[in-house]
Amino acid sequence: MVVNMDETRLTTIAQIEQFLVASAVVQFTPSQNDEERYAHISRVLKRFDYPRLGKADKGVLLRYLGHTSGYSRQQLTRLVSRWQSNRLAPTPLVKRYMAPNAPFARKYTSADMALLLEMDRANEDVCAPAIVRLFWRAFHEYGDPRYERLASLSSSHLYNLRKSTSYQLRRVSLIKTRAVCNPIGQRRVPRPDGRAGFVRVDTVHQGDLDGVKGVYHITCVDAVSQWQVQSCVQGISEAYLLPVLGLVIGQFPFQVIGFHSDNGSEFINRQVAKLLEKLRIEQTKSRARHSNDNALAESKNASVVRKHMGYSHIPQKYAKPINAFYENVFNPWLNMHRPCLFASELVDPNPSLSTFR
Repeated sequence: MVVNMDETRLTTIAQIEQFLVASAVVQFTPSQNDEERYAHISRVLKRFDYPRLGKADKGVLLRYLGHTSGYSRQQLTRLVSRWQSNRLAPTPLVKRYMAPNAPFARKYTSADMALLLEMDRANEDVCAPAIVRLFWRAFHEYGDPRYERLASLSSSHLYNLRKSTSYQLRRVSLIKTRAVCNPIGQRRVPRPDGRAGFVRVDTVHQGDLDGVKGVYHITCVDAVSQWQVQSCVQGISEAYLLPVLGLVIGQFPFQVIGFHSDNGSEFINRQVAKLLEKLRIEQTKSRARHSNDNALAESKNASVVRKHMGYSHIPQKYAKPINAFYENVFNPWLNMHRPCLFASELVDPNPSLSTFR
């Protein structure tokens, strides 16, 4: 339904204010013709003698024009400034911009896009400078008239043509994700089935300072009993990691059956796999797109390591004293004496090591 409104009887600012209050819940759909809206704004400004109004009355009138014309307050301010640019005789608003009668000519045609597609397919999508050089040679050295326009194509604009819709609709290449075939470890979540001995492991870096690496913390926690062992190494290469990893496994009060980590190279390598195989420990690694597989160890990194060791840089020379502190002080306190809101009895084969967490 279309309702035409005659607003010429609104002649005072008070009537405009009453109209705005009464029509607050009414949704206006202005005309899409800018010339009609410009004419309406000019008539209202002239009828109320806008230049002579006070600041408050001008604000009311602008709210009314925004309500009826659909223009924003910023656009109305610009239009009013144009209207009253001549203070003696304000001129009606006229649309100053419109679509050109003859739009800009398209330099590269559909035939050029087809040549670009053919060249990209033949050369397996090499870089833009190489394609541009091939276009230049095709026209200047081999005299092919089809490449006359493309011979002057720039490398930067070639990327613009490749991004165009007409190009991408006809030139789409999909490559499947290549699976990483690493035979070390089984890619699955551990299955402890309520048994202690299936540990999760992760590393935390203590940050860099002026290009110098800091120490690395190793977090190892059992999935069922929550028994946690912390250690510290100077680096994550085999020379530093393997001796400490054996000490970490030895600090658990039960036999370690499973060893689960993410896909980082510090644990997924032949040296670690050989050590675990020697101890008859099953090695598993996180699955793709399953971030919860190793979430237990990663959560301990924040709630334990970062809480007690902070985020500041610690030089690598302090790795041995920190590791001794972990082994002699921190790990016993962490598993035997740290208060826990919900206490539960930890049962293990050695009753002397039973504790409450």
